[in-house]
Amino acid sequence: MPAPTPAAVALVSREFFHRQRASRVLLSWPAPKPKNGTSRQDGRDGTAIHRGSAVFPRPPPPGRELRAGRFLIDRQYGRVEEARPRQIAYRAIGHADIAGDFLEHRLEADPDFGRLQPADRRLAQELVYGILRQRSALDWIIARRTDGRPQKPALQNLLRLGIYQLFFLDRVPPHAAVNETVKLAREAGFVPQCGFLNAVLRGCDRDRERIRAELAALRDSDPAVAWSHPRWLVDRWRQRLGDADLRRLLDWDNSPPPTYARVNTLKTDVESVRARWSAEGVTAVPFERDWTRGLCFELAAHPPLGSLASFRDGDFYVQDPSTLLAVHLLDPRPGERILDLCAAPGGKATLVAQFLGNQGAVVAFDSQPARLRLVEENAARLGATCIQALPLGDINSAVGFFDRILVDAPCSNTGVLRRRLELRWRLHASEIPRLQAAQIALLDQIVPLLRPGGTLVYSTCSFEPEENAGVVEAFLARHPEFTAGPWRETGPLKDGVDGAYVAVLAKQPAATG
Repeated sequence: MPAPTPAAVALVSREFFHRQRASRVLLSWPAPKPKNGTSRQDGRDGTAIHRGSAVFPRPPPPGRELRAGRFLIDRQYGRVEEARPRQIAYRAIGHADIAGDFLEHRLEADPDFGRLQPADRRLAQELVYGILRQRSALDWIIARRTDGRPQKPALQNLLRLGIYQLFFLDRVPPHAAVNETVKLAREAGFVPQCGFLNAVLRGCDRDRERIRAELAALRDSDPAVAWSHPRWLVDRWRQRLGDADLRRLLDWDNSPPPTYARVNTLKTDVESVRARWSAEGVTAVPFERDWTRGLCFELAAHPPLGSLASFRDGDFYVQDPSTLLAVHLLDPRPGERILDLCAAPGGKATLVAQFLGNQGAVVAFDSQPARLRLVEENAARLGATCIQALPLGDINSAVGFFDRILVDAPCSNTGVLRRRLELRWRLHASEIPRLQAAQIALLDQIVPLLRPGGTLVYSTCSFEPEENAGVVEAFLARHPEFTAGPWRETGPLKDGVDGAYVAVLAKQPAATG
C-alpha cells in the first residue's frame, strides 16, 4: 500500500479538526450576536468558547454550513457529525421551566427530532418525559451523591439525564448511560466537570440496588419525592383523599398516557374507520363510558399518526375521553348557535359541530391568534364547516346571540398532570386563588351573550375545589338569573380517565306578560 501523500495527511487532519468543531457547535447553533461589537470573554463575540453554557458561536469553516442544527455539512467531504437522541433530550429539558412552552411542542418543532429514526425518537421522548416524571427523585439521588452541593442548571440536567437512564431505563446498558452522558457533557463545554460527572454516575451504578431500596422507602416517608410532585400539592391532595387514594392518584400521574381517538362522524362512521384502522396496522380498543356515545377508542398500537391516511382524511381526532364530557352535557342540537370560549385547539368545538351535523353555527373564540389557527386547521381536516374561529376581542358584539355557551376555562390543569408533565414544576399554590378570580370574571363577561332560556356549561381539567364548585357557587351568588343544573367530576380513581369538572347552568327564560 503506498504511503499517504502530504496532501492526504492534511486532508485527514483537517477532517478530524472539523469533526471536533462540529461536535461543539452542534448543540446550540446559531449563537447570539455580539453586542456593540465588543470582545467578551464568554465567547459570545465569536472569539472564544464559553465553558459550561452550551454556547459555541464560532461559524463553520468556508465550504460548510449548519443545517437545522443537526449536523455540519461539508460540501466536499459530506456529513461530519449527526445529532443524537440524548442531545435532543438535553436541549428540551433545559426549557422545561419556561412558562407557556410545552415539551411535546418543543420536541416536534426541533428539526433534529423529526429526522431521528423511530427507535431514537422514542428514546428522546422517553428521556424527556421520564426525567420530568421523576425529577424530584433524580434530584434526591443527585443531592445524596454530591453532598447537597448545588450544581449549575445545565450540569444538573446532565446528571438527571445519566441517572434516569441508570435507574429507569433497563434496556440501556449502564456503561452506555455513563459514557454517552459524559460525551454529551464534553460537547456541551463541561470538559473540566467530566471527571466529576463520570464519578457520580459510576457511583450511582455501583450502589443502584441500595439507592432503589431507599427510594422505595420514600413512598411512605416522603411521597412528594418518591412520586416527584410538588410538596404543596401532595399535602393538599392528602388532606382531601387520604394516603391510599393519594398514592393511586400519584401513580396515575406518573404513568404514560395512552392515545385515544374520537371517531368523526362528519366524515365516516365507526365501522368504516375501524376497518380502515385495521388495514393501516392500528390496534383500536373501544373505550366506553356513559358520556362517550360509542365514539371513543384507545389506540393501543399504531404507526405514527401523521402517516395514517385515516388521520389526514379527518376520520378521527386525537382526544382524551374526559374532554368529551363537557360537550355531552352541553347537548347541542341541530340548528342552534353555540359559543365555544377558549376553544383552541378545537377538540370540543369540532365535537359540537359533529353533534350538530354541521346544521347550525359554532363560534370558536380564543385569545391567542396562533392557537386559533389550530382550530381552523382541525375544523378543515375534520370537515366541520359550521365553525367560525374568531379572536377573543370580538366577543362583545354578540349580545343575546347564543343558545348554548361552553366555557372551558383556563385552569391549574391538576387533573391532567400525566399529560402536561412540565406543569407540575411551574404551578404554585398562590396561583389557585388567582385562577379562581379569573374564571369568575370570564363567566361574568359572557353572561350577556347567552339568550334567555339558554344553557351555560362551565368546565375545567382541575381537581381543585376552588376552581370547580367554588367558581360555580360564586357565579350563582352574583347571577340570580341562573340556576344550577347537573354537574359531574371525572378522575382516575372512579372513572379511569383524566380529571375533568363540568357544571351546567341554566339561564331563566325571558319574562312574559
